[in-house]
Amino acid sequence: ILLQVAFKMYLGVTPSVSCLSAAGNEFSLILDKNPLVDFVEELPAERASLCYSNLLCGVIRGALEMVHLAAEVTFLQDRLKGDAVTEIGITFLRKAEDRKHKR
Repeated sequence: ILLQVAFKMYLGVTPSVSCLSAAGNEFSLILDKNPLVDFVEELPAERASLCYSNLLCGVIRGALEMVHLAAEVTFLQDRLKGDAVTEIGITFLRKAEDRKHKR
């Protein structure tokens, strides 16, 4: 729920969450509307592999690292590539080790 609130606060959209694995370490965020691509009409042919909204993956991964969770965050579907929705896959790899600072 906190993730949905953060998306609503910063991007103005609320993603739906779907679980991908029985272990509970994988899930997807599905955005019906991606405000980062509102003003992008079509990617040029020579840049077809560009993932325009990859910024979102970096932000999510960085936020998870701040709370000591290692995760792989990737785009599964992208509206700019002709998909119906934008889908971001998140897989928790392991709990990052707490680093104790020496004084």
